[in-house]
Order: sequence, then structure tokens, then C-alpha cells
Amino acid sequence: MTREEKSQVIEDLTAELANNAHIYVADISGLNALQTSDLRRACFKANVKLAVVKNTLLEKAMEASERDFGNLPSILKGNTSVMYSETGNVPAKLIKTFRKKSEKPLLKGAFIEECVYIGDNQLDMLVDIKSKEELLGEIIGLLQSPAKNVVSALKSSGGKLAGILKTLSEKEG
Repeated sequence: MTREEKSQVIEDLTAELANNAHIYVADISGLNALQTSDLRRACFKANVKLAVVKNTLLEKAMEASERDFGNLPSILKGNTSVMYSETGNVPAKLIKTFRKKSEKPLLKGAFIEECVYIGDNQLDMLVDIKSKEELLGEIIGLLQSPAKNVVSALKSSGGKLAGILKTLSEKEG
């Protein structure tokens, strides 16, 4: 690879790192061609972009990026693949599901919404991360709940109040 090609790859990787808030670094070495194809197909269906990268080029792209990747460059050893996703927990779920059939891919680390996670032991926690849409849905549900209770109480007490008024008006008459 020429120096110009390397600088172009670094530039492309830097752009990908800037455009994606959810970045997973995994080791997919040891997967045969069929398994790799299955993984790529699963990534495509889940709207996850998978790319095999050179460690040195990814490290340089991380350094060139405006983001703080913390200790993430320290895990760039051996075979490395990068997964980019719009939703924080989708790649983790994909890896976990895929590992039911194979021992790979191994999670090396992840960068989710400015937080760095290092090691395969973080996989279960990353699976449980809620997406922005899920969190908004929960918040809206919590906000709507008291309002529904107030409306319900007003409706039921309004009926009682009307009944009392009717009874009182009938007694006066």
C-alpha cells in the first residue's frame, strides 16, 4: 500500500469515526468464509457497517479525530474489525447472537456516545444499553402516566360531584 493510499484510508476512517456515535472494535479472526459471509449478512440486515481495518491506520485515524477515544487505541492488536451503528446496542446484540454458533467475534472494545468500553466482558452490559428512542419512549410514558391519573380522577370525581348535586337539587324541590 502506497503512502497516498494509506493517507486516504486514514482520512476515510477519520470521517467514519466522526460520523458514527457507536463504534465497536471486534476480532473476527478464525471465522471461515461461510461464517464471515453470515456475519456480514447479519450486519447488513441490522444496518451495521462492518469493515476489516489495519490497526496502525485505525490508530492514526483515532488520533486525527476530534473525539477522545481514551484507552481504545491500546486494544488495537491482532486482527481488527470495526462495526459502525446508528443504535448503541445493535452490534452487541448481533455479536451475542452470532456467538451462539461460533466463539467469535470477540469484542475488543466499544465507543458509545462518548464512553469507552474495553474488553469482551463488557458485552452483556452493552447489550442492555437502551437506544435514544427507547429512552425517550420511557420518559414520555412516565410523563404521561401522572396526567392520565389526574384525568381519570377528575372524570370519576366529576361523576360523583354531579350525582351529589343532583341529589341535593332533588331534595330541595
